[in-house]
Amino acid sequence: MRTVHLPVHGSRLATDVHLPPAGRARRHPAVVIRTPYGRGSHTAEACAWAARGFAVVVQDVRGRHGSARRGAPEEWRPYAHEAADGAATVRWVRERPWSDGRVVAVGASYAAYCALVAVTGDRAAPAPPPAEAPDAVIAAVPALGTAEVARERSGVERLLGRAGWWAAHGDRSDSDPTALDARLARAPELLAHLPVATLPDRLGRPLPSWRGVWHAPREDLVIARAGVARVPLLAVGGTHDPFAVDTLALWRRWGGPARLLVGPWGHALTADPGPGAQHHIAVGQTYARWARAACDGTLEHTARGVVALAGTPRWHRVDSAVPAGEARAYRFDDDRCVRLLHGAEFVADPDRPVRSDDLRIDPDRADRTLLLTEPLARPLDLLGPASATLRAEATTACADWFVRLVALDADGRAEPVAVGSARTARPVRDDAALRVDLGFLARRLPIGTRLRIEVTGHHFPAHARNPHTGEDPVTAVRLAPSRRTVHTGGSALLLPAARLHRTDAVADPIEEICT
Repeated sequence: MRTVHLPVHGSRLATDVHLPPAGRARRHPAVVIRTPYGRGSHTAEACAWAARGFAVVVQDVRGRHGSARRGAPEEWRPYAHEAADGAATVRWVRERPWSDGRVVAVGASYAAYCALVAVTGDRAAPAPPPAEAPDAVIAAVPALGTAEVARERSGVERLLGRAGWWAAHGDRSDSDPTALDARLARAPELLAHLPVATLPDRLGRPLPSWRGVWHAPREDLVIARAGVARVPLLAVGGTHDPFAVDTLALWRRWGGPARLLVGPWGHALTADPGPGAQHHIAVGQTYARWARAACDGTLEHTARGVVALAGTPRWHRVDSAVPAGEARAYRFDDDRCVRLLHGAEFVADPDRPVRSDDLRIDPDRADRTLLLTEPLARPLDLLGPASATLRAEATTACADWFVRLVALDADGRAEPVAVGSARTARPVRDDAALRVDLGFLARRLPIGTRLRIEVTGHHFPAHARNPHTGEDPVTAVRLAPSRRTVHTGGSALLLPAARLHRTDAVADPIEEICT
């Protein structure tokens, strides 16, 4: 391994080059990883790629770690320079004597964004010409932009995840992954202080970019431009990842050969929460084999992939439509299968919000509509998008609505299944139907499972509290309660009840995505 400092657009990017055992004596396809998290954290991954015959380039993005100027630190502006810097890096790689000209851009989370915009371009740079674009992309749990990761598609602000990321990485050249947890240990009510915009003051260090997070325009340019891409894509995600919807949208819209690999994983692509060991994948072997097929041009020009069905050892094939069984409707007014326990009327009080980190129910608090299904008489396989339809009213013009779905086993143990949000700004007492998307589900619910359906006005601290005053939740300092009414007639939970057979199962998911 050797380190070079690549001059790019007024900066010098610290770049580690790992060559296969044959070294410079031969030309190799190259893997490019551009990361804000420290190129040293990818050493083992780079060595594994090199052992499989790839030259590997791992680079700190502009303003981070080794790519930050000494003496006069260069400000890191997340998402600002990645398309142009990525194109320059790909061009440089192709000019090296050890390169055979083929380049695979690889990344997870923010680094997946870096890999993708090397093909699609971003707000500051158009799509690069072929000489400066990679020949294939592996994008895992992609975090696609400042505004895209700060808010749900409903517009609701993600608080805990964004506070943790910016505390750890924002406006600094290095990282401290424990920053938020350490501060919360000393000040447990840190995230409850208002306004949200002044969080950096309470963290104890400046974050000049924090306010801009909430004002950045949401354009989804990577997804919008995905249709013109012609290079192969491998999109990797988890059903418990907050950005799963973007992974699926990217795969569906990609213009070149596209493969999808989704398991019962969180953002770190580990089992979080729930069982996942039975769906373990040898990631290095999978990525390398797919990259070889992509570089050799042997992938069929289709959009397909595999999804793990949690609760079983099975993987199932999917195409760009995503298989969907019949939508099973749990109507709130059908007491043969759903019981309203309480809360057809409740108060959403931002001073006492429903907690996202606590599945317990306090029977003395009227802060949600609570429903419970009858126990399942047979296993239920869920594969596809879930949603809820609400006929509901609020006494405040601006209101957030959360639907949380929880599985209860025969002993009453609770496990989260899905959560979705919607935001309304309609006139008071308007009870038109409201749709709440609950994301993509892929799991088996065993016999005896009951589903608990909760309709709430807050989901804190995962999401910022709606103040119910009509003010921006990021800058608001006043809070007001909002009385809610959920009409059981016209309200329903819609689940993708798939009719799966063993013939649908995939014996080897790696074979499926690498052909």
